[in-house]
Amino acid sequence: MYSVIVVPPACAEADGQVRIATGERLSFGRTAPDGGLTIAHEGVPRVAGEITAHRSYWLLSNLSEDQTYVVDNPEGAGEHLKVAPGRLEAPVPFEFARVVLPAAGDLLTFDVWAPRHAFRSADRRGLAGPATAPAFALDRTSRYFAVLAALCEPRLRGEPHAPLPAVEQLVERLRPVWSTVSRSTVYWNIDYLALKLRLRPGPDIAGPGLRVNGKKESLVSLALRFDLVREDDLTVLTLPATAPREAVR
Repeated sequence: MYSVIVVPPACAEADGQVRIATGERLSFGRTAPDGGLTIAHEGVPRVAGEITAHRSYWLLSNLSEDQTYVVDNPEGAGEHLKVAPGRLEAPVPFEFARVVLPAAGDLLTFDVWAPRHAFRSADRRGLAGPATAPAFALDRTSRYFAVLAALCEPRLRGEPHAPLPAVEQLVERLRPVWSTVSRSTVYWNIDYLALKLRLRPGPDIAGPGLRVNGKKESLVSLALRFDLVREDDLTVLTLPATAPREAVR
């Protein structure tokens, strides 16, 4: 059974895709041998690399002499890994991945899918003993969560390096679901999130003048890294949010 699907550059139909089974290898490069994936560009080495299928993931070998390859997760809001020149069989865990090859001033890409990812139930209710405390206790019906979702929205919409919205942009984005929103309430909720997610010390231990720079960037980085906000959560920006006491300002 095929476990990995390689989608060549500019491939628009299923007939052009390359399917490989567990243990099989596919080379790629400017003149890839043995029926490999040919990438016709003068900046791509003749044999640039190799993909090996392995059940629900795949391995990437970088056979170039001096170029680092990047593997992006198109669904990961900036999640990626780097494969250094000469690195053999680096494991790639993404179900959907985009391989980026720097080539004489261009960035060439092709996709690799690993559709056999499997998941087991995470239900632990049948086990005895106290429940595990949640890592991040967020109320998705609160206004602070709507602020966090609005902060993450540009990068969740497929622009992993998009600049974060300014406070004025957040106010406009939140107004349809929060009629009384203002700059001060947005600032307050950002500060509250930084405290709640332990990105800044509490008032009882903070020293005079102590500040955490880049709170918005830190919040978005943490939220996207641990999937605290997903694309499905952006519905809070179109549905009225409630206002628990801890997030009202």
